[in-house]
Amino acid sequence: MRGRPSSIDHKQVLLKAQRVFWEKGFGATSLDDLLKATDMGSGSFYNTFKGGKKELFSKAIGQRREAFREFKAQLDRSESPVKEIKDFFRSIADADHDTHMRGCIIANAVTEMTFLDAELEAEAAAILEEVEQMFADAIRKEQLAGTIANPTAPELLGRYLVTVWNGMNVTRRIHPDRTSLRELIEMQLSVIS
Repeated sequence: MRGRPSSIDHKQVLLKAQRVFWEKGFGATSLDDLLKATDMGSGSFYNTFKGGKKELFSKAIGQRREAFREFKAQLDRSESPVKEIKDFFRSIADADHDTHMRGCIIANAVTEMTFLDAELEAEAAAILEEVEQMFADAIRKEQLAGTIANPTAPELLGRYLVTVWNGMNVTRRIHPDRTSLRELIEMQLSVIS
């Protein structure tokens, strides 16, 4: 005999939980926070996420990995992937105040999990390493085409951009002013011109 069909929209649950984790972090997010945000009862929650809060967090950051993979596919199709990367960074300045205050859930996770959960830290770090490689691949393509004059190794420039990304996600909390952020972003991006 089969049980009742699940009416849970897993994608929506992940997005709702992700927002809570993004705003509060893993450690400060309670089960009550997650149940309230996802409109789930504790029974449904544990039937869906047998690993509890940790499993849900892992899936929430995994959803961000998918978003980065979609961006990678966009870069792979692009005639000018570095322009796409620059536009991605420039969009930071135009974000709303709430987005500035949240920063990046993946960078936040790497920092928070360093002494809390090695497995979740490794998951988050692996996502940033994929982004680093994505940037490096795009830069290599443009260096080979002669559209980037900087001869620095693409891997180093990719790591530089992830460093800029991580730093911007702290700086935007301190200085959420569009003009200041735009100036800072343009200065950082001049390395890949």
